[in-house]
Amino acid sequence: MEKKRQFGSILGIPFYLDSSWFLILGLVTLVNAGEINGGVLQGNSPWLGWLLGFVMALLLFASVLLHELGHSLVARSQGITVNSITLFLFGGVASIERESKTPMGAFSVAIAGPLVSFALGILFFTLGNLNQESALLSYLTDDLSRINLFLGFFNLIPGLPLDGGQVLKALIWKISGDRFTGVRWAARSGKFMGGLGLGLGLLVILSFGDFSGAWLALIGWFVWRNADAYDRLTDLQDSLLSILAAEVMTRNFRVVDANLTLKEFIDAYMVKNPQENCLYYAASEGRYRGLVRLETLQNIERSEWDWLTLKDIAQPLTEIPSVSEKTPLVTVVDLLEKNPFSDRILTVLSPAGAVAGVIDRGDIIKVLALKHKFPIPDTEIQRIKAEGTYPPFLPLATLIKNLNPK
Repeated sequence: MEKKRQFGSILGIPFYLDSSWFLILGLVTLVNAGEINGGVLQGNSPWLGWLLGFVMALLLFASVLLHELGHSLVARSQGITVNSITLFLFGGVASIERESKTPMGAFSVAIAGPLVSFALGILFFTLGNLNQESALLSYLTDDLSRINLFLGFFNLIPGLPLDGGQVLKALIWKISGDRFTGVRWAARSGKFMGGLGLGLGLLVILSFGDFSGAWLALIGWFVWRNADAYDRLTDLQDSLLSILAAEVMTRNFRVVDANLTLKEFIDAYMVKNPQENCLYYAASEGRYRGLVRLETLQNIERSEWDWLTLKDIAQPLTEIPSVSEKTPLVTVVDLLEKNPFSDRILTVLSPAGAVAGVIDRGDIIKVLALKHKFPIPDTEIQRIKAEGTYPPFLPLATLIKNLNPK
């Protein structure tokens, strides 16, 4: 079942509401209505209190939306595609296609949201001071001012996934010259802050019986979990840069005599001794003649199989998708995404130009699973090899966008 639905777009950016948002909308409305009815209205008009409570809840989330829009517009000014903005239980999130290319670019995107919140806080504070005659209006503007200022300061806590963590990451990236170093420090800070919030929330509940600590514990858990995800994601991206094609390739290929006729080849390798997902390379006189594409065979009239040889139809190695043994894995992933589905296997060439191995998406996932201890069974690896699609929790095609493969 879909957990979020699109409710239009803002400045061309799709806008979604997660199902959890409706729960928090109701809770915020309930709290606001209780405060308004028990304070400003003194219970004289409960329905008006509920209406105003609902309006205040919508204004709160409009503030969150503007906060995320601040991130999005700065990202778009850097040529980064913003996929969507989603409001959910813990606020909002802008989904951008890739990371900024420079630390200062990342800093600008991160700081934009809190600056919008601070601007809204100052705006509502000013409106409240300009109109002191209406107690109700003063209450609304003062409350919205406090909420936006709190939203700005809270998001500047220096730990991922909060904006302050993104700011910390950008600053460390600038100082160290390494984005991964920035992410790791910001993720560790986020795990510490999240663990602290979780611990304090549970302490409040257990020591004082005050269940208001549950919200703090829940936020702490959310921050810790997402910071840990950033940490693991960074390790994965680091692997994509450090692992070479030679460490991933397999020997699932055969070198066959280029002088074989098509019929002889089919009888010997397709009928009597077939191998799944195996590539065939034709060679003769000590030289590789090229790749034998099975789809090419299927397009040739059977009457020609008796006299055409593999040398006649082999595609030269210089014309097929290939990489060297020292090509980083990020480039391998990028090439597999750019090539048509028929080329879902890459050829790995040795320094001498000979075929050293082959790589498909299943080979990549198998190596990453072993290195990072992902619980991926062999049946899933075989599915990936056959279908050429990565598991949903390992969207490598998306991850490499921040790594600038060449």
